[in-house]
Amino acid sequence: MLYQILIVFHVLIAIGIVVFVLLQQGKGADVGAAFGSGASGTVFGARGSASFLSRTTAILAALFFLTSLSLAYFTDLREEKKDVIEMLKAAEDLPPVEEKSQPQVPADTPVVVPVESGKAEKQ
Repeated sequence: MLYQILIVFHVLIAIGIVVFVLLQQGKGADVGAAFGSGASGTVFGARGSASFLSRTTAILAALFFLTSLSLAYFTDLREEKKDVIEMLKAAEDLPPVEEKSQPQVPADTPVVVPVESGKAEKQ
């Protein structure tokens, strides 16, 4: 149950990282703000949303890293550990597979053999 919750949390964090990265402005957007684009009256303050978005992205990245490590740890616990030699020994202990007999064709059945010209001949 904890494993599934961790996977859901991991996916939500990944989606959050994508959203916050896409919301951030590129370096070229700072030039437009220097020429009076009105960035000082934003909701996030005079510096704009850069510090809020970058901090949130960094926090989500750290959480993503932690959930990745946790998922790796829990996956390792869930798997049954077997060595290759143990698997080969287990395969040797299995009973031999019986070969199925091929169906026999009666001797008086005509056999049709294709000829190069595309017509079939009866033998």
